[in-house]
Amino acid sequence: MRILMLGGNGFVGRAIVADALAHGAEVTSFSRGQSGPLPAEVTELVGDRSTGDYTALRTGEWDAVVDLSAYRTRDVDQAMDVLGDRVGRYVFVSSHAVYARDLPSGTDETAPRREPMRDAEELTNETYGPCKVACEDDVVERYGERATLVRPGRVTGPGDSSDTVLYWIRRGARGGRVALPTKPEHPLQLIDSRDVGRLVVQLIADGRDGAFNATGPDSTLGELIEVAAELAGTTVELVPVPRDAVPEWFPLVEAETEWNARRRNPAKAQAAGMPVTPLRQTVADVLDWDQGTPELTVGLTPEQEEELLSRL
Repeated sequence: MRILMLGGNGFVGRAIVADALAHGAEVTSFSRGQSGPLPAEVTELVGDRSTGDYTALRTGEWDAVVDLSAYRTRDVDQAMDVLGDRVGRYVFVSSHAVYARDLPSGTDETAPRREPMRDAEELTNETYGPCKVACEDDVVERYGERATLVRPGRVTGPGDSSDTVLYWIRRGARGGRVALPTKPEHPLQLIDSRDVGRLVVQLIADGRDGAFNATGPDSTLGELIEVAAELAGTTVELVPVPRDAVPEWFPLVEAETEWNARRRNPAKAQAAGMPVTPLRQTVADVLDWDQGTPELTVGLTPEQEEELLSRL
Protein backbone atom coordinates (compact mmCIF):
# COMPACT_ATOMS: atom_id res chain seq x y z
CA MET A 1 0.00 0.00 0.00
CA ARG A 2 1.47 3.33 -1.11
CA ILE A 3 0.25 6.43 0.71
CA LEU A 4 0.96 10.06 -0.12
CA MET A 5 0.64 12.50 2.77
CA LEU A 6 -0.09 16.16 2.04
CA GLY A 7 1.11 17.67 5.31
CA GLY A 8 2.57 14.61 7.02
CA ASN A 9 4.96 16.56 9.23
CA GLY A 10 2.29 17.96 11.56
CA PHE A 11 0.87 16.48 14.75
CA VAL A 12 -1.99 14.43 13.28
CA GLY A 13 0.04 13.67 10.16
CA ARG A 14 2.77 12.05 12.23
CA ALA A 15 0.23 9.77 13.90
CA ILE A 16 -1.09 8.66 10.51
CA VAL A 17 2.44 8.13 9.19
CA ALA A 18 3.37 6.05 12.24
CA ASP A 19 0.32 3.80 11.85
CA ALA A 20 0.84 3.44 8.11
CA LEU A 21 4.46 2.39 8.58
CA ALA A 22 3.48 -0.02 11.35
CA HIS A 23 1.09 -1.71 8.90
CA GLY A 24 3.68 -2.06 6.14
CA ALA A 25 2.72 0.89 3.94
CA GLU A 26 5.16 2.83 1.78
CA VAL A 27 4.75 6.48 2.78
CA THR A 28 5.62 9.64 0.89
CA SER A 29 5.21 13.03 2.55
CA PHE A 30 4.77 16.28 0.64
CA SER A 31 5.24 19.43 2.74
CA ARG A 32 7.35 22.52 3.19
CA GLY A 33 9.61 20.44 5.42
CA GLN A 34 9.43 22.90 8.28
CA SER A 35 7.85 20.79 11.03
CA GLY A 36 10.75 18.53 11.87
CA PRO A 37 12.05 15.24 10.45
CA LEU A 38 9.93 12.18 9.74
CA PRO A 39 11.04 8.55 10.13
CA ALA A 40 13.83 7.52 7.77
CA GLU A 41 11.52 5.12 5.90
CA VAL A 42 9.41 8.04 4.65
CA THR A 43 10.16 9.56 1.26
CA GLU A 44 10.02 13.33 1.72
CA LEU A 45 9.06 15.67 -1.11
CA VAL A 46 9.30 19.43 -0.63
CA GLY A 47 6.79 21.93 -2.02
CA ASP A 48 4.53 24.74 -0.94
CA ARG A 49 0.77 24.65 -1.33
CA SER A 50 0.44 28.30 -0.36
CA THR A 51 2.29 29.30 -3.53
CA GLY A 52 0.95 26.49 -5.72
CA ASP A 53 4.35 24.80 -5.92
CA TYR A 54 3.48 21.14 -6.62
CA THR A 55 6.49 20.45 -8.82
CA ALA A 56 7.63 17.52 -6.66
CA LEU A 57 4.30 15.77 -7.30
CA ARG A 58 4.44 15.83 -11.09
CA THR A 59 5.45 12.17 -11.14
CA GLY A 60 4.61 9.15 -9.00
CA GLU A 61 1.61 6.95 -8.27
CA TRP A 62 -0.05 6.13 -4.95
CA ASP A 63 -2.93 3.99 -3.75
CA ALA A 64 -4.21 6.88 -1.66
CA VAL A 65 -3.50 10.49 -0.77
CA VAL A 66 -4.26 11.82 2.70
CA ASP A 67 -4.87 15.56 2.59
CA LEU A 68 -4.26 17.19 5.97
CA SER A 69 -3.28 20.69 4.88
CA ALA A 70 -6.17 21.96 2.75
CA TYR A 71 -8.38 24.69 4.16
CA ARG A 72 -9.69 26.46 1.05
CA THR A 73 -10.98 25.02 -2.20
CA ARG A 74 -7.95 26.18 -4.16
CA ASP A 75 -5.85 23.87 -1.99
CA VAL A 76 -7.75 20.70 -2.89
CA ASP A 77 -8.44 21.80 -6.47
CA GLN A 78 -4.76 22.40 -7.24
CA ALA A 79 -3.73 19.12 -5.61
CA MET A 80 -6.38 17.16 -7.50
CA ASP A 81 -5.39 18.81 -10.79
CA VAL A 82 -1.79 17.72 -10.27
CA LEU A 83 -2.49 14.20 -9.00
CA GLY A 84 -5.45 13.25 -11.18
CA ASP A 85 -5.80 9.49 -11.48
CA ARG A 86 -2.29 8.82 -10.21
CA VAL A 87 -3.93 8.32 -6.79
CA GLY A 88 -6.54 5.68 -6.14
CA ARG A 89 -8.34 7.24 -3.19
CA TYR A 90 -8.50 10.80 -1.91
CA VAL A 91 -8.82 10.96 1.89
CA PHE A 92 -9.68 14.48 2.94
CA VAL A 93 -9.16 15.24 6.63
CA SER A 94 -11.96 17.70 7.28
CA SER A 95 -13.44 18.75 10.64
CA HIS A 96 -16.53 18.35 12.77
CA ALA A 97 -16.86 22.12 12.31
CA VAL A 98 -18.56 21.42 8.97
CA TYR A 99 -21.86 20.71 10.75
CA ALA A 100 -24.64 23.23 11.29
CA ARG A 101 -24.47 24.81 14.73
CA ASP A 102 -28.05 24.27 15.89
CA LEU A 103 -27.98 20.47 15.89
CA PRO A 104 -29.05 18.24 18.78
CA SER A 105 -26.48 16.23 20.67
CA GLY A 106 -25.14 13.03 19.12
CA THR A 107 -25.82 13.58 15.42
CA ASP A 108 -24.18 11.35 12.84
CA GLU A 109 -22.59 11.96 9.44
CA THR A 110 -25.96 12.60 7.77
CA ALA A 111 -26.54 15.79 9.79
CA PRO A 112 -26.87 19.07 7.88
CA ARG A 113 -23.67 20.94 7.17
CA ARG A 114 -23.02 24.65 7.07
CA GLU A 115 -23.23 26.64 3.84
CA PRO A 116 -20.03 26.17 1.81
CA MET A 117 -17.51 29.00 1.50
CA ARG A 118 -14.94 28.68 -1.24
CA ASP A 119 -12.45 31.16 0.20
CA ALA A 120 -11.85 33.47 3.14
CA GLU A 121 -9.20 36.03 3.87
CA GLU A 122 -8.86 34.66 7.38
CA LEU A 123 -9.81 31.33 8.92
CA THR A 124 -11.95 31.98 12.02
CA ASN A 125 -14.71 30.17 13.90
CA GLU A 126 -17.09 31.65 11.33
CA THR A 127 -15.17 30.70 8.18
CA TYR A 128 -13.18 27.55 8.99
CA GLY A 129 -16.13 25.13 8.93
CA PRO A 130 -17.77 26.53 5.78
CA CYS A 131 -14.42 26.46 3.94
CA LYS A 132 -13.98 22.80 4.89
CA VAL A 133 -17.51 22.11 3.60
CA ALA A 134 -16.58 23.51 0.19
CA CYS A 135 -13.39 21.44 0.15
CA GLU A 136 -15.39 18.29 0.91
CA ASP A 137 -17.77 19.05 -1.95
CA ASP A 138 -14.96 19.48 -4.46
CA VAL A 139 -13.23 16.24 -3.41
CA VAL A 140 -16.45 14.23 -3.66
CA GLU A 141 -17.32 15.82 -7.01
CA ARG A 142 -13.93 14.91 -8.44
CA TYR A 143 -13.36 11.44 -6.96
CA GLY A 144 -16.88 10.17 -6.22
CA GLU A 145 -16.71 6.71 -4.63
CA ARG A 146 -12.95 7.12 -4.32
CA ALA A 147 -13.44 10.03 -1.89
CA THR A 148 -13.25 9.56 1.88
CA LEU A 149 -13.97 12.32 4.39
CA VAL A 150 -12.65 12.12 7.96
CA ARG A 151 -14.14 14.68 10.35
CA PRO A 152 -12.09 14.84 13.56
CA GLY A 153 -13.19 16.61 16.69
CA ARG A 154 -10.62 18.09 19.05
CA VAL A 155 -7.46 15.98 18.67
CA THR A 156 -4.83 15.52 21.37
CA GLY A 157 -2.18 13.04 22.42
CA PRO A 158 1.60 12.87 22.78
CA GLY A 159 3.20 15.51 20.59
CA ASP A 160 0.12 17.75 20.59
CA SER A 161 1.24 20.92 18.82
CA SER A 162 -1.66 22.98 20.15
CA ASP A 163 -1.65 24.56 23.59
CA THR A 164 -5.42 24.18 23.90
CA VAL A 165 -5.78 20.81 25.61
CA LEU A 166 -2.29 20.92 27.09
CA TYR A 167 -3.24 24.03 29.09
CA TRP A 168 -5.81 22.08 31.11
CA ILE A 169 -3.68 18.95 31.45
CA ARG A 170 -0.79 20.99 32.83
CA ARG A 171 -3.18 22.97 34.99
CA GLY A 172 -4.68 19.85 36.52
CA ALA A 173 -1.26 18.33 37.07
CA ARG A 174 -0.11 21.45 38.94
CA GLY A 175 -2.97 21.07 41.42
CA GLY A 176 -4.54 23.62 43.75
CA ARG A 177 -7.42 26.01 43.10
CA VAL A 178 -8.29 26.10 39.40
CA ALA A 179 -10.05 29.11 37.89
CA LEU A 180 -12.80 27.67 35.70
CA PRO A 181 -14.72 30.15 33.48
CA THR A 182 -17.40 27.58 32.65
CA LYS A 183 -19.24 24.70 34.32
CA PRO A 184 -17.30 21.51 35.14
CA GLU A 185 -19.81 19.56 33.02
CA HIS A 186 -18.73 21.42 29.87
CA PRO A 187 -18.76 18.54 27.33
CA LEU A 188 -15.67 17.24 25.54
CA GLN A 189 -15.03 14.50 23.00
CA LEU A 190 -11.25 14.52 22.79
CA ILE A 191 -9.92 12.10 20.18
CA ASP A 192 -6.47 10.57 20.54
CA SER A 193 -4.28 11.30 17.51
CA ARG A 194 -3.29 7.64 17.35
CA ASP A 195 -6.96 6.67 16.98
CA VAL A 196 -7.27 9.07 14.04
CA GLY A 197 -4.16 7.49 12.51
CA ARG A 198 -5.57 3.98 12.87
CA LEU A 199 -8.89 5.02 11.35
CA VAL A 200 -7.37 6.71 8.30
CA VAL A 201 -5.08 3.80 7.47
CA GLN A 202 -7.87 1.25 7.93
CA LEU A 203 -10.24 3.24 5.72
CA ILE A 204 -7.59 3.20 2.98
CA ALA A 205 -6.92 -0.51 3.39
CA ASP A 206 -10.65 -1.30 3.19
CA GLY A 207 -11.37 1.16 0.37
CA ARG A 208 -14.20 2.84 2.25
CA ASP A 209 -15.84 5.97 0.90
CA GLY A 210 -18.12 8.48 2.58
CA ALA A 211 -17.78 10.55 5.75
CA PHE A 212 -16.66 9.44 9.22
CA ASN A 213 -16.87 11.30 12.54
CA ALA A 214 -13.52 10.88 14.28
CA THR A 215 -14.54 11.88 17.79
CA GLY A 216 -13.50 10.43 21.12
CA PRO A 217 -15.30 9.21 24.23
CA ASP A 218 -17.75 11.50 25.99
CA SER A 219 -16.14 13.39 28.84
CA THR A 220 -16.17 16.82 30.44
CA LEU A 221 -13.71 19.62 31.09
CA GLY A 222 -13.96 18.95 34.81
CA GLU A 223 -13.06 15.30 34.25
CA LEU A 224 -10.06 16.25 32.11
CA ILE A 225 -8.66 18.49 34.85
CA GLU A 226 -9.32 16.00 37.65
CA VAL A 227 -7.84 13.06 35.73
CA ALA A 228 -4.68 15.06 35.05
CA ALA A 229 -4.43 15.93 38.74
CA GLU A 230 -4.93 12.35 39.87
CA LEU A 231 -2.31 11.02 37.45
CA ALA A 232 0.16 13.67 38.60
CA GLY A 233 -0.48 12.91 42.26
CA THR A 234 -2.08 16.26 43.04
CA THR A 235 -5.55 17.44 43.99
CA VAL A 236 -7.60 20.29 42.55
CA GLU A 237 -10.46 22.52 43.59
CA LEU A 238 -12.49 23.81 40.64
CA VAL A 239 -13.40 27.42 41.34
CA PRO A 240 -16.06 29.05 39.13
CA VAL A 241 -15.01 32.46 37.81
CA PRO A 242 -16.98 34.91 35.65
CA ARG A 243 -16.57 34.35 31.94
CA ASP A 244 -15.72 37.99 31.39
CA ALA A 245 -12.88 37.77 33.93
CA VAL A 246 -10.71 35.85 31.46
CA PRO A 247 -9.72 36.50 27.83
CA GLU A 248 -12.52 36.32 25.25
CA TRP A 249 -11.01 33.17 23.73
CA PHE A 250 -10.14 30.62 26.39
CA PRO A 251 -8.93 27.03 25.84
CA LEU A 252 -11.80 24.59 25.17
CA VAL A 253 -14.39 26.97 26.66
CA GLU A 254 -17.44 27.56 24.51
CA ALA A 255 -20.84 29.11 25.09
CA GLU A 256 -23.34 26.75 26.66
CA THR A 257 -25.59 27.21 23.62
CA GLU A 258 -22.91 25.41 21.58
CA TRP A 259 -22.59 22.39 23.83
CA ASN A 260 -25.11 20.09 22.12
CA ALA A 261 -23.54 20.73 18.74
CA ARG A 262 -20.19 19.52 20.08
CA ARG A 263 -21.46 15.98 20.66
CA ARG A 264 -21.04 13.84 17.53
CA ASN A 265 -21.88 10.17 17.02
CA PRO A 266 -18.68 8.24 16.16
CA ALA A 267 -20.37 4.84 15.75
CA LYS A 268 -19.69 4.64 12.00
CA ALA A 269 -15.98 5.36 12.46
CA GLN A 270 -15.74 2.86 15.30
CA ALA A 271 -17.43 0.19 13.18
CA ALA A 272 -14.86 0.92 10.45
CA GLY A 273 -11.99 0.22 12.84
CA MET A 274 -11.35 3.39 14.84
CA PRO A 275 -10.14 2.52 18.37
CA VAL A 276 -11.40 4.34 21.46
CA THR A 277 -8.47 5.21 23.68
CA PRO A 278 -9.79 6.04 27.18
CA LEU A 279 -9.32 9.66 28.23
CA ARG A 280 -7.23 8.55 31.19
CA GLN A 281 -4.73 6.76 28.94
CA THR A 282 -4.45 9.70 26.55
CA VAL A 283 -3.83 12.13 29.44
CA ALA A 284 -1.26 9.79 31.00
CA ASP A 285 0.62 9.58 27.71
CA VAL A 286 0.54 13.36 27.25
CA LEU A 287 1.95 13.83 30.76
CA ASP A 288 4.71 11.32 30.03
CA TRP A 289 5.59 13.19 26.83
CA ASP A 290 5.26 16.78 28.10
CA GLN A 291 8.35 18.33 29.64
CA GLY A 292 6.59 21.53 30.74
CA THR A 293 8.33 23.62 28.10
CA PRO A 294 7.92 25.79 26.21
CA GLU A 295 5.55 27.99 28.16
CA LEU A 296 2.00 28.06 26.86
CA THR A 297 0.63 31.02 24.97
CA VAL A 298 -3.02 30.59 25.98
CA GLY A 299 -5.03 30.71 29.18
CA LEU A 300 -3.83 32.29 32.40
CA THR A 301 -0.32 32.35 33.79
CA PRO A 302 -0.03 31.10 37.40
CA GLU A 303 0.37 34.71 38.52
CA GLN A 304 -2.72 35.88 36.62
CA GLU A 305 -4.79 33.00 37.98
CA GLU A 306 -3.65 33.65 41.56
CA GLU A 307 -4.52 37.34 41.23
CA LEU A 308 -7.96 36.50 39.80
CA LEU A 309 -8.76 33.98 42.53
CA SER A 310 -7.64 36.39 45.25
CA ARG A 311 -10.40 38.77 44.19
CA LEU A 312 -13.20 36.23 44.60
